[in-house]
Amino acid sequence: MSTLSVVVITKNEEAKLTRCLDSIKPLADDVIIVDDVSTDNTTKIAQQFGAKVIINESNGNFAGQRNIGVENSCCEWILQMDADEVVPVETVDKIRAAINNPGNFSAFEIRRKNFFMGHPIKYSGNYGYALKIFKKGAGWYEGVIHESLKIDGSVGKIDADVEHYPFGSIYDVIARANFYSDLESLEFLKKVDSVSERKIRYELTVASIKRFWKLYVKKRGYKDGMHGFIWGILNVIGPQIRWIKIWEAARKQSKLVK
Repeated sequence: MSTLSVVVITKNEEAKLTRCLDSIKPLADDVIIVDDVSTDNTTKIAQQFGAKVIINESNGNFAGQRNIGVENSCCEWILQMDADEVVPVETVDKIRAAINNPGNFSAFEIRRKNFFMGHPIKYSGNYGYALKIFKKGAGWYEGVIHESLKIDGSVGKIDADVEHYPFGSIYDVIARANFYSDLESLEFLKKVDSVSERKIRYELTVASIKRFWKLYVKKRGYKDGMHGFIWGILNVIGPQIRWIKIWEAARKQSKLVK
């Protein structure tokens, strides 16, 4: 039987971590928590579950955090998790079956079902496969803010869900947008010599309308009812906050042009 390490990256996740770790008990042979210097009880909860805890300040480099977890894992296979994710009971056996008989596959995608304020978002392009399971030595993470998993080998699919509970309230959504937009705006300006006011106006108006149309109409977000409508609005507000911060930072860096 193949063995599985579960890697979870955390920062102040005391409210969500217990549920996550409970869900992986029947699945994990090894649990590694890579913690971004939490100031709450996150690491204490992890230790109570018998997890290996590694404290490392990320400075926004989430790929680095995940790679640290990979390097410190001891099993044949790795499942990468966030503290706000849960492995349902019915998914455990399907993951085990896949890694015990992987064929030529070096990694597996599994469906990620996103929940917004307790409601599953099945449309808006938010319910699809995510690459989360791979053989040790066959995968590594790249990218700083929005990391991506690179695989050396073939990738299969597991017909099962991992549930994702990122937002229990509107406050959670705005707080995360505020956090990521700080990082994203500065990262954007590192890569360009200048940004025009015309570009920023476009992103705040025309691009925002197109984004909502794509999520709510083209990708049928309306089928998720009022939750889908609010989700579409919030997914417009997030990028708008980022572009407003780009405008602010570009002015300070003298990178803003007419």
